[in-house]
Amino acid sequence: MEIARIGDGSAEQYSVDMVGGKAANLARVAALGLPVPPAFVLPISLCAATVKGDASAIRNLADGLTEGIEFLENTTGRRFGDRWRPLLVSVRSGAARSMPGMLDTVLNVGCTPSAVRGLVRMTGNPHLASDCRRRFLESYGAVVLGIDPAAFIGKRDEIVAAEDASSERALDGEALERLATAYEQVIEEEEHVLSEDPMDQLKSAAQAVFRSWMSDRACTYRRLEHLEDLQGTAVTVQAMVFGNAGASSGAGVAFSRDPSTGAARPVIDVLFESQGEDVVSGGHNPETEEAIIRSLPEIGRQLREALRRLEQDFADIQDVEFTIENGKLWILQTRAAKRTPQAALRLAIDFVNEGRVAPAEALRRLDGVDLRKLVSNRLIMVDAPVAHGICASAGVAVGRAAFDPESVARLAASGDPVILVRPATTTADVGGFAVAAGIVTAIGGRTAHAALVARQLGKPCIVGCTTLSIDVARRCAQLAGIAIKEGDWLSIDGEAGAIYLGRGSIVAERLDAELAEIERWHAAAA
Repeated sequence: MEIARIGDGSAEQYSVDMVGGKAANLARVAALGLPVPPAFVLPISLCAATVKGDASAIRNLADGLTEGIEFLENTTGRRFGDRWRPLLVSVRSGAARSMPGMLDTVLNVGCTPSAVRGLVRMTGNPHLASDCRRRFLESYGAVVLGIDPAAFIGKRDEIVAAEDASSERALDGEALERLATAYEQVIEEEEHVLSEDPMDQLKSAAQAVFRSWMSDRACTYRRLEHLEDLQGTAVTVQAMVFGNAGASSGAGVAFSRDPSTGAARPVIDVLFESQGEDVVSGGHNPETEEAIIRSLPEIGRQLREALRRLEQDFADIQDVEFTIENGKLWILQTRAAKRTPQAALRLAIDFVNEGRVAPAEALRRLDGVDLRKLVSNRLIMVDAPVAHGICASAGVAVGRAAFDPESVARLAASGDPVILVRPATTTADVGGFAVAAGIVTAIGGRTAHAALVARQLGKPCIVGCTTLSIDVARRCAQLAGIAIKEGDWLSIDGEAGAIYLGRGSIVAERLDAELAEIERWHAAAA
Protein backbone atom coordinates (compact mmCIF):
# COMPACT_ATOMS: atom_id res chain seq x y z
CA MET A 1 0.00 0.00 0.00
CA GLU A 2 1.28 3.44 -0.95
CA ILE A 3 0.97 6.28 1.56
CA ALA A 4 0.87 9.97 0.66
CA ARG A 5 3.35 12.29 2.37
CA ILE A 6 2.78 15.96 3.10
CA GLY A 7 6.06 17.76 3.46
CA ASP A 8 8.07 16.25 0.60
CA GLY A 9 5.82 17.32 -2.28
CA SER A 10 4.57 13.82 -3.11
CA ALA A 11 1.01 14.27 -1.79
CA GLU A 12 0.13 16.70 -4.58
CA GLN A 13 -0.18 13.81 -7.05
CA TYR A 14 -3.04 12.18 -5.12
CA SER A 15 -6.71 12.94 -5.73
CA VAL A 16 -9.32 13.98 -3.18
CA ASP A 17 -11.05 10.63 -3.72
CA MET A 18 -7.85 8.86 -2.63
CA VAL A 19 -6.57 10.93 0.31
CA GLY A 20 -9.61 13.03 1.27
CA GLY A 21 -10.18 16.74 1.12
CA LYS A 22 -8.17 17.56 4.25
CA ALA A 23 -4.93 16.01 3.01
CA ALA A 24 -5.35 17.21 -0.58
CA ASN A 25 -5.88 20.77 0.63
CA LEU A 26 -2.94 20.55 3.06
CA ALA A 27 -0.70 19.53 0.17
CA ARG A 28 -1.76 22.69 -1.69
CA VAL A 29 -1.13 24.81 1.40
CA ALA A 30 2.37 23.36 1.73
CA ALA A 31 3.00 23.96 -1.99
CA LEU A 32 2.18 27.65 -1.42
CA GLY A 33 5.06 27.80 1.04
CA LEU A 34 2.86 28.26 4.10
CA PRO A 35 3.98 26.49 7.29
CA VAL A 36 2.38 23.03 7.55
CA PRO A 37 3.52 20.33 10.02
CA PRO A 38 4.65 17.23 8.10
CA ALA A 39 2.09 14.45 7.76
CA PHE A 40 1.25 11.23 5.96
CA VAL A 41 -2.08 9.76 4.85
CA LEU A 42 -3.67 6.32 4.93
CA PRO A 43 -6.02 6.27 1.90
CA ILE A 44 -9.81 6.16 1.83
CA SER A 45 -9.62 2.71 0.18
CA LEU A 46 -8.56 1.22 3.54
CA CYS A 47 -11.61 2.50 5.43
CA ALA A 48 -14.36 0.00 4.63
CA ALA A 49 -12.12 -3.06 4.87
CA THR A 50 -10.59 -1.89 8.16
CA VAL A 51 -14.03 -1.28 9.66
CA LYS A 52 -14.99 -4.84 8.65
CA GLY A 53 -11.86 -6.20 10.34
CA ASP A 54 -10.28 -7.50 7.12
CA ALA A 55 -6.91 -9.01 8.07
CA SER A 56 -5.17 -7.88 4.88
CA ALA A 57 -6.37 -4.29 5.36
CA ILE A 58 -5.16 -4.26 8.95
CA ARG A 59 -1.71 -5.51 7.85
CA ASN A 60 -1.61 -2.77 5.21
CA LEU A 61 -2.60 -0.23 7.85
CA ALA A 62 0.22 -1.36 10.16
CA ASP A 63 2.77 -1.30 7.32
CA GLY A 64 1.63 2.18 6.25
CA LEU A 65 1.94 3.49 9.81
CA THR A 66 5.46 2.11 10.15
CA GLU A 67 6.53 3.69 6.86
CA GLY A 68 4.84 6.98 7.69
CA ILE A 69 6.34 7.29 11.17
CA GLU A 70 9.79 6.76 9.68
CA PHE A 71 9.09 9.65 7.30
CA LEU A 72 7.96 11.92 10.18
CA GLU A 73 10.97 10.98 12.29
CA ASN A 74 13.39 11.75 9.46
CA THR A 75 11.62 15.04 8.71
CA THR A 76 11.35 16.34 12.28
CA GLY A 77 14.53 14.89 13.79
CA ARG A 78 12.47 13.40 16.63
CA ARG A 79 11.65 9.82 17.54
CA PHE A 80 8.17 8.43 18.21
CA GLY A 81 7.76 7.91 21.97
CA ASP A 82 11.43 8.79 22.62
CA ARG A 83 12.60 9.70 26.14
CA TRP A 84 14.86 12.50 24.87
CA ARG A 85 13.30 14.09 21.76
CA PRO A 86 9.82 12.60 21.44
CA LEU A 87 7.60 12.89 18.39
CA LEU A 88 3.87 13.10 19.17
CA VAL A 89 1.25 12.90 16.42
CA SER A 90 -2.38 13.71 15.78
CA VAL A 91 -4.61 11.15 14.06
CA ARG A 92 -7.35 12.85 12.05
CA SER A 93 -10.07 11.95 9.58
CA GLY A 94 -10.58 13.31 6.08
CA ALA A 95 -13.37 12.31 3.71
CA ALA A 96 -13.61 13.45 0.11
CA ARG A 97 -16.26 15.96 1.23
CA SER A 98 -16.02 18.00 4.42
CA MET A 99 -17.86 16.57 7.45
CA PRO A 100 -16.90 19.05 10.21
CA GLY A 101 -16.69 17.42 13.62
CA MET A 102 -18.58 14.28 12.59
CA LEU A 103 -15.59 11.95 12.62
CA ASP A 104 -13.13 11.27 15.43
CA THR A 105 -9.70 12.72 16.15
CA VAL A 106 -7.05 11.58 18.62
CA LEU A 107 -4.34 14.08 19.61
CA ASN A 108 -0.95 13.62 21.32
CA VAL A 109 -0.65 9.96 20.31
CA GLY A 110 2.67 8.57 21.51
CA CYS A 111 2.53 10.51 24.79
CA THR A 112 3.77 7.61 26.90
CA PRO A 113 5.36 8.08 30.33
CA SER A 114 8.77 7.96 28.63
CA ALA A 115 7.67 10.60 26.13
CA VAL A 116 6.41 12.80 28.98
CA ARG A 117 9.91 12.78 30.48
CA GLY A 118 11.31 13.41 27.02
CA LEU A 119 9.08 16.44 26.53
CA VAL A 120 10.34 17.89 29.80
CA ARG A 121 13.96 17.32 28.72
CA MET A 122 13.35 18.72 25.22
CA THR A 123 11.29 21.79 26.16
CA GLY A 124 12.07 22.45 29.82
CA ASN A 125 8.29 22.76 30.24
CA PRO A 126 6.79 20.25 32.72
CA HIS A 127 3.37 21.94 32.40
CA LEU A 128 3.29 21.19 28.67
CA ALA A 129 4.32 17.58 29.22
CA SER A 130 1.65 16.89 31.87
CA ASP A 131 -1.00 18.71 29.84
CA CYS A 132 -0.26 16.61 26.74
CA ARG A 133 -0.44 13.42 28.80
CA ARG A 134 -3.84 14.23 30.35
CA ARG A 135 -5.18 15.34 26.95
CA PHE A 136 -3.98 12.11 25.35
CA LEU A 137 -5.56 9.94 28.05
CA GLU A 138 -8.92 11.73 27.78
CA SER A 139 -8.99 11.62 23.98
CA TYR A 140 -7.69 8.07 23.62
CA GLY A 141 -9.91 6.79 26.43
CA ALA A 142 -13.07 8.20 24.88
CA VAL A 143 -12.38 7.60 21.17
CA VAL A 144 -10.34 4.39 21.16
CA LEU A 145 -11.37 2.62 24.36
CA GLY A 146 -14.99 3.75 24.22
CA ILE A 147 -15.13 5.09 27.78
CA ASP A 148 -17.97 7.51 28.52
CA PRO A 149 -16.42 11.02 28.50
CA ALA A 150 -18.46 11.79 31.63
CA ALA A 151 -16.07 9.60 33.63
CA PHE A 152 -13.14 11.85 32.68
CA ILE A 153 -15.17 15.05 33.06
CA GLY A 154 -16.08 14.06 36.62
CA LYS A 155 -12.42 13.63 37.61
CA ARG A 156 -11.50 16.85 35.84
CA ASP A 157 -14.21 18.85 37.59
CA GLU A 158 -13.17 17.45 40.99
CA ILE A 159 -9.59 18.65 40.60
CA VAL A 160 -10.59 21.98 39.05
CA ALA A 161 -12.90 22.61 42.03
CA ALA A 162 -10.27 21.51 44.57
CA GLU A 163 -7.73 23.89 43.01
CA ASP A 164 -10.30 26.71 42.83
CA ALA A 165 -9.39 27.08 39.15
CA SER A 166 -11.59 28.55 36.41
CA SER A 167 -11.10 25.47 34.19
CA GLU A 168 -8.63 22.70 33.48
CA ARG A 169 -6.70 25.17 31.34
CA ALA A 170 -5.85 27.12 34.50
CA LEU A 171 -4.37 24.15 36.40
CA ASP A 172 -0.67 24.19 37.24
CA GLY A 173 1.71 21.40 36.23
CA GLU A 174 1.40 19.50 39.51
CA ALA A 175 -2.41 19.49 39.33
CA LEU A 176 -2.28 18.37 35.70
CA GLU A 177 -0.03 15.48 36.70
CA ARG A 178 -2.60 14.45 39.32
CA LEU A 179 -5.35 14.77 36.74
CA ALA A 180 -3.45 12.47 34.37
CA THR A 181 -3.09 9.93 37.18
CA ALA A 182 -6.82 10.18 37.87
CA TYR A 183 -7.50 9.51 34.17
CA GLU A 184 -5.28 6.42 34.32
CA GLN A 185 -7.39 5.22 37.24
CA VAL A 186 -10.58 5.76 35.21
CA ILE A 187 -9.17 3.56 32.45
CA GLU A 188 -8.23 0.84 34.97
CA GLU A 189 -11.62 1.02 36.68
CA GLU A 190 -13.30 0.56 33.29
CA GLU A 191 -11.22 -2.63 32.97
CA HIS A 192 -9.29 -1.43 29.93
CA VAL A 193 -5.60 -2.04 29.35
CA LEU A 194 -3.75 1.02 28.04
CA SER A 195 -0.75 -0.01 25.97
CA GLU A 196 2.24 2.27 26.49
CA ASP A 197 3.80 1.14 23.21
CA PRO A 198 3.45 4.18 20.92
CA MET A 199 2.96 2.09 17.77
CA ASP A 200 0.18 0.12 19.45
CA GLN A 201 -1.47 3.42 20.38
CA LEU A 202 -1.13 4.71 16.83
CA LYS A 203 -2.56 1.58 15.24
CA SER A 204 -5.55 1.58 17.61
CA ALA A 205 -6.15 5.30 17.07
CA ALA A 206 -6.11 4.94 13.28
CA GLN A 207 -8.58 2.05 13.42
CA ALA A 208 -10.87 4.08 15.72
CA VAL A 209 -10.87 7.02 13.31
CA PHE A 210 -11.79 4.67 10.46
CA ARG A 211 -14.58 3.18 12.63
CA SER A 212 -16.02 6.63 13.35
CA TRP A 213 -17.18 6.65 9.72
CA MET A 214 -20.10 4.49 10.87
CA SER A 215 -20.96 6.48 14.02
CA ASP A 216 -24.56 7.64 14.45
CA ARG A 217 -23.69 11.32 14.06
CA ALA A 218 -21.63 10.70 10.90
CA CYS A 219 -24.38 8.61 9.32
CA THR A 220 -27.00 11.22 10.24
CA TYR A 221 -24.90 14.01 8.76
CA ARG A 222 -24.35 12.14 5.49
CA ARG A 223 -28.07 11.52 5.23
CA LEU A 224 -28.92 15.19 5.88
CA GLU A 225 -26.31 16.40 3.38
CA HIS A 226 -27.01 13.71 0.75
CA LEU A 227 -23.46 12.34 0.97
CA GLU A 228 -24.36 8.64 1.05
CA ASP A 229 -22.20 7.97 -2.01
CA LEU A 230 -18.98 8.75 -0.14
CA GLN A 231 -16.78 5.67 0.25
CA GLY A 232 -15.16 6.39 3.61
CA THR A 233 -12.56 8.53 5.29
CA ALA A 234 -8.80 8.75 4.96
CA VAL A 235 -6.64 8.99 8.08
CA THR A 236 -4.07 11.78 8.29
CA VAL A 237 -1.24 11.33 10.81
CA GLN A 238 0.50 14.65 11.46
CA ALA A 239 3.38 15.76 13.68
CA MET A 240 1.97 17.61 16.69
CA VAL A 241 2.65 21.29 17.19
CA PHE A 242 1.75 22.62 20.59
CA GLY A 243 -0.65 25.48 21.13
CA ASN A 244 -0.47 24.65 24.83
CA ALA A 245 3.27 25.38 25.07
CA GLY A 246 2.93 28.71 26.90
CA ALA A 247 1.72 32.29 26.79
CA SER A 248 2.91 32.86 23.21
CA SER A 249 1.10 29.74 22.01
CA GLY A 250 -2.51 29.01 21.15
CA ALA A 251 -4.95 27.39 18.76
CA GLY A 252 -7.72 28.85 16.66
CA VAL A 253 -9.99 28.87 13.64
CA ALA A 254 -10.15 31.63 11.06
CA PHE A 255 -12.49 32.35 8.14
CA SER A 256 -11.26 34.53 5.30
CA ARG A 257 -14.72 36.18 5.22
CA ASP A 258 -17.76 36.11 7.47
CA PRO A 259 -19.50 32.77 6.71
CA SER A 260 -22.69 33.91 8.43
CA THR A 261 -23.32 37.09 6.42
CA GLY A 262 -20.79 36.91 3.59
CA ALA A 263 -19.21 40.23 4.63
CA ALA A 264 -15.66 40.72 3.31
CA ARG A 265 -13.91 40.64 6.70
CA PRO A 266 -12.06 37.81 8.43
CA VAL A 267 -13.62 36.02 11.39
CA ILE A 268 -10.96 34.73 13.78
CA ASP A 269 -11.27 32.91 17.12
CA VAL A 270 -8.31 31.91 19.30
CA LEU A 271 -7.66 30.27 22.67
CA PHE A 272 -4.20 30.88 24.07
CA GLU A 273 -2.36 28.01 25.80
CA SER A 274 -4.74 25.50 24.18
CA GLN A 275 -4.96 22.82 21.55
CA GLY A 276 -7.30 22.85 18.58
CA GLU A 277 -10.00 20.63 20.04
CA ASP A 278 -10.58 23.26 22.75
CA VAL A 279 -11.76 25.68 20.05
CA VAL A 280 -13.74 23.46 17.69
CA SER A 281 -15.45 21.44 20.43
CA GLY A 282 -17.51 24.46 21.49
CA GLY A 283 -16.68 23.85 25.16
CA HIS A 284 -14.84 27.15 25.74
CA ASN A 285 -15.38 30.83 24.98
CA PRO A 286 -12.53 31.90 22.67
CA GLU A 287 -11.06 35.36 22.12
CA THR A 288 -11.08 37.24 18.81
CA GLU A 289 -8.47 38.54 16.38
CA GLU A 290 -7.95 41.59 18.59
CA ALA A 291 -6.38 39.34 21.24
CA ILE A 292 -3.80 38.06 18.72
CA ILE A 293 -2.99 41.58 17.53
CA ARG A 294 -2.59 42.72 21.12
CA SER A 295 -0.31 39.86 22.22
CA LEU A 296 1.38 38.68 19.01
CA PRO A 297 1.00 41.39 16.35
CA GLU A 298 3.37 39.72 13.86
CA ILE A 299 1.38 36.49 14.07
CA GLY A 300 -1.79 38.52 13.45
CA ARG A 301 -0.23 39.95 10.30
CA GLN A 302 0.96 36.53 9.11
CA LEU A 303 -2.47 35.00 9.70
CA ARG A 304 -4.21 37.73 7.71
CA GLU A 305 -1.75 37.24 4.86
CA ALA A 306 -2.24 33.45 4.97
CA LEU A 307 -6.01 33.91 4.74
CA ARG A 308 -5.60 36.24 1.77
CA ARG A 309 -3.33 33.82 -0.07
CA LEU A 310 -5.51 30.79 0.63
CA GLU A 311 -8.70 32.52 -0.50
CA GLN A 312 -6.92 33.67 -3.65
CA ASP A 313 -5.53 30.22 -4.44
CA PHE A 314 -8.75 28.30 -3.72
CA ALA A 315 -11.00 31.08 -5.13
CA ASP A 316 -13.47 30.57 -2.29
CA ILE A 317 -14.02 31.57 1.32
CA GLN A 318 -11.70 29.46 3.51
CA ASP A 319 -12.14 27.88 6.94
CA VAL A 320 -8.64 27.54 8.43
CA GLU A 321 -7.46 25.77 11.59
CA PHE A 322 -4.17 27.09 12.95
CA THR A 323 -1.81 26.66 15.87
CA ILE A 324 0.68 29.11 17.32
CA GLU A 325 3.63 27.37 18.98
CA ASN A 326 6.00 29.63 20.91
CA GLY A 327 5.36 32.53 18.54
CA LYS A 328 5.38 30.52 15.29
CA LEU A 329 2.27 30.14 13.11
CA TRP A 330 1.31 26.72 11.71
CA ILE A 331 -1.57 25.97 9.32
CA LEU A 332 -3.26 22.64 10.15
CA GLN A 333 -6.20 22.62 7.78
CA THR A 334 -8.08 24.64 5.21
CA ARG A 335 -11.37 23.93 3.47
CA ALA A 336 -14.21 25.75 1.77
CA ALA A 337 -16.23 27.30 4.59
CA LYS A 338 -19.74 26.19 5.41
CA ARG A 339 -22.02 29.21 4.95
CA THR A 340 -25.60 30.28 5.40
CA PRO A 341 -27.76 30.43 2.25
CA GLN A 342 -27.81 34.24 2.49
CA ALA A 343 -24.02 34.33 2.77
CA ALA A 344 -23.74 31.95 -0.20
CA LEU A 345 -25.73 34.40 -2.33
CA ARG A 346 -23.67 37.42 -1.27
CA LEU A 347 -20.36 35.57 -1.71
CA ALA A 348 -21.33 34.37 -5.19
CA ILE A 349 -22.07 37.92 -6.31
CA ASP A 350 -18.98 39.41 -4.63
CA PHE A 351 -16.61 36.80 -6.08
CA VAL A 352 -17.95 37.43 -9.59
CA ASN A 353 -17.68 41.21 -9.16
CA GLU A 354 -14.12 40.83 -7.87
CA GLY A 355 -13.18 38.69 -10.88
CA ARG A 356 -12.33 35.64 -8.76
CA VAL A 357 -14.82 33.28 -10.41
CA ALA A 358 -16.95 33.29 -13.55
CA PRO A 359 -20.77 33.52 -13.30
CA ALA A 360 -21.05 29.85 -14.32
CA GLU A 361 -18.93 28.77 -11.35
CA ALA A 362 -20.87 31.08 -9.02
CA LEU A 363 -24.13 29.48 -10.19
CA ARG A 364 -22.67 26.02 -9.58
CA ARG A 365 -21.88 27.02 -5.99
CA LEU A 366 -25.50 28.03 -5.54
CA ASP A 367 -26.74 24.57 -6.55
CA GLY A 368 -28.91 23.26 -3.76
CA VAL A 369 -29.81 26.75 -2.51
CA ASP A 370 -33.51 27.42 -3.10
CA LEU A 371 -33.28 31.02 -4.28
CA ARG A 372 -37.06 31.39 -4.25
CA LYS A 373 -37.01 30.96 -0.47
CA LEU A 374 -34.11 33.33 0.13
CA VAL A 375 -35.39 36.34 2.03
CA SER A 376 -34.07 38.79 4.59
CA ASN A 377 -36.01 38.19 7.79
CA ARG A 378 -36.57 40.82 10.47
CA LEU A 379 -37.74 40.09 13.99
CA ILE A 380 -40.38 42.39 15.46
CA MET A 381 -40.56 42.43 19.26
CA VAL A 382 -42.33 44.70 21.75
CA ASP A 383 -39.81 44.28 24.57
CA ALA A 384 -36.04 44.63 24.58
CA PRO A 385 -33.76 41.55 24.49
CA VAL A 386 -33.07 39.98 27.87
CA ALA A 387 -29.67 38.58 26.91
CA HIS A 388 -26.98 38.65 24.24
CA GLY A 389 -24.47 36.16 22.89
CA ILE A 390 -22.19 35.89 19.86
CA CYS A 391 -23.51 35.51 16.34
CA ALA A 392 -22.50 32.10 14.96
CA SER A 393 -25.12 32.01 12.22
CA ALA A 394 -27.30 34.92 11.11
CA GLY A 395 -31.07 34.86 10.75
CA VAL A 396 -34.06 35.07 13.07
CA ALA A 397 -36.20 32.40 14.67
CA VAL A 398 -39.14 32.06 17.04
CA GLY A 399 -39.88 28.82 18.86
CA ARG A 400 -40.49 26.88 22.03
CA ALA A 401 -37.46 26.20 24.25
CA ALA A 402 -36.07 22.65 24.31
CA PHE A 403 -32.96 21.52 26.15
CA ASP A 404 -31.90 18.36 24.31
CA PRO A 405 -32.32 16.93 20.78
CA GLU A 406 -34.96 14.45 21.91
CA SER A 407 -37.12 17.24 23.31
CA VAL A 408 -36.70 19.18 20.06
CA ALA A 409 -38.14 16.26 18.12
CA ARG A 410 -41.02 15.81 20.58
CA LEU A 411 -42.06 19.48 20.62
CA ALA A 412 -41.62 19.86 16.86
CA ALA A 413 -43.99 16.92 16.32
CA SER A 414 -46.78 19.11 17.75
CA GLY A 415 -46.31 21.51 14.85
CA ASP A 416 -44.62 24.39 16.71
CA PRO A 417 -41.12 25.64 15.87
CA VAL A 418 -38.45 24.90 18.49
CA ILE A 419 -35.32 26.67 19.76
CA LEU A 420 -32.62 24.23 20.93
CA VAL A 421 -31.02 25.68 24.10
CA ARG A 422 -27.83 23.91 25.19
CA PRO A 423 -24.92 24.46 27.63
CA ALA A 424 -22.59 23.89 24.66
CA THR A 425 -23.43 22.42 21.30
CA THR A 426 -21.68 19.31 20.12
CA THR A 427 -21.82 17.57 16.78
CA ALA A 428 -23.76 14.78 18.52
CA ASP A 429 -26.67 17.27 18.48
CA VAL A 430 -26.82 17.29 14.67
CA GLY A 431 -30.20 15.52 14.61
CA GLY A 432 -31.65 18.26 16.83
CA PHE A 433 -30.09 20.95 14.63
CA ALA A 434 -31.93 19.62 11.62
CA VAL A 435 -35.32 19.92 13.34
CA ALA A 436 -34.79 23.11 15.38
CA ALA A 437 -35.65 26.57 14.07
CA GLY A 438 -32.69 28.08 15.93
CA ILE A 439 -29.92 27.31 18.44
CA VAL A 440 -28.64 29.08 21.58
CA THR A 441 -25.68 28.02 23.75
CA ALA A 442 -24.15 29.25 27.00
CA ILE A 443 -20.58 28.39 25.96
CA GLY A 444 -18.69 28.21 22.68
CA GLY A 445 -17.45 30.29 19.78
CA ARG A 446 -18.40 31.18 16.24
CA THR A 447 -15.88 28.72 14.85
CA ALA A 448 -16.85 25.54 16.75
CA HIS A 449 -17.75 22.56 14.57
CA ALA A 450 -21.36 22.70 15.76
CA ALA A 451 -21.63 26.35 14.70
CA LEU A 452 -20.35 25.36 11.25
CA VAL A 453 -23.08 22.75 10.94
CA ALA A 454 -25.75 25.26 12.04
CA ARG A 455 -24.62 27.64 9.28
CA GLN A 456 -24.63 24.89 6.69
CA LEU A 457 -28.19 24.00 7.66
CA GLY A 458 -29.19 27.67 7.51
CA LYS A 459 -30.20 27.77 11.21
CA PRO A 460 -29.80 30.98 13.27
CA CYS A 461 -27.30 30.26 16.04
CA ILE A 462 -26.19 32.32 19.05
CA VAL A 463 -23.27 31.01 21.14
CA GLY A 464 -21.41 32.13 24.26
CA CYS A 465 -24.41 33.61 26.09
CA THR A 466 -22.73 34.04 29.49
CA THR A 467 -25.98 34.88 31.34
CA LEU A 468 -27.53 31.54 30.36
CA SER A 469 -27.37 28.55 32.72
CA ILE A 470 -29.16 25.29 31.94
CA ASP A 471 -30.32 22.32 33.99
CA VAL A 472 -30.82 19.73 31.25
CA ALA A 473 -32.03 17.04 33.65
CA ARG A 474 -34.81 19.26 35.04
CA ARG A 475 -35.61 20.74 31.60
CA CYS A 476 -35.25 24.34 32.71
CA ALA A 477 -32.85 27.26 32.50
CA GLN A 478 -32.04 30.70 33.84
CA LEU A 479 -31.62 33.46 31.24
CA ALA A 480 -30.29 36.68 32.77
CA GLY A 481 -31.86 35.58 36.05
CA ILE A 482 -35.25 34.78 34.49
CA ALA A 483 -36.57 31.22 34.77
CA ILE A 484 -37.36 29.40 31.52
CA LYS A 485 -38.96 25.98 31.29
CA GLU A 486 -39.36 23.59 28.41
CA GLY A 487 -41.98 24.80 25.95
CA ASP A 488 -41.67 28.53 26.79
CA TRP A 489 -41.51 30.79 23.76
CA LEU A 490 -38.20 32.41 22.81
CA SER A 491 -37.21 34.64 19.90
CA ILE A 492 -33.67 35.13 18.61
CA ASP A 493 -31.89 37.46 16.19
CA GLY A 494 -28.75 35.60 15.17
CA GLU A 495 -26.89 38.49 13.54
CA ALA A 496 -27.45 40.79 16.54
CA GLY A 497 -26.85 37.95 19.01
CA ALA A 498 -30.05 39.02 20.77
CA ILE A 499 -32.35 36.71 22.75
CA TYR A 500 -35.92 37.72 23.64
CA LEU A 501 -38.60 36.24 25.85
CA GLY A 502 -41.90 35.58 24.15
CA ARG A 503 -43.23 34.97 20.70
CA GLY A 504 -42.12 37.62 18.22
CA SER A 505 -43.23 38.22 14.66
CA ILE A 506 -41.04 37.61 11.61
CA VAL A 507 -41.26 39.90 8.59
CA ALA A 508 -39.72 38.60 5.36
CA GLU A 509 -38.29 40.89 2.67
CA ARG A 510 -37.23 39.61 -0.75
CA LEU A 511 -33.63 40.12 -1.85
CA ASP A 512 -34.73 41.63 -5.15
CA ALA A 513 -31.44 43.25 -6.22
CA GLU A 514 -29.36 40.13 -5.53
CA LEU A 515 -31.86 37.79 -7.17
CA ALA A 516 -32.03 40.03 -10.24
CA GLU A 517 -28.25 39.69 -10.59
CA ILE A 518 -28.55 35.89 -10.54
CA GLU A 519 -31.29 36.04 -13.17
CA ARG A 520 -28.95 38.09 -15.43
CA TRP A 521 -26.32 35.33 -15.15
CA HIS A 522 -28.89 32.69 -16.11
CA ALA A 523 -30.06 34.78 -19.05
CA ALA A 524 -26.50 35.33 -20.29
CA ALA A 525 -25.81 31.59 -20.11
CA ALA A 526 -28.99 30.65 -21.99
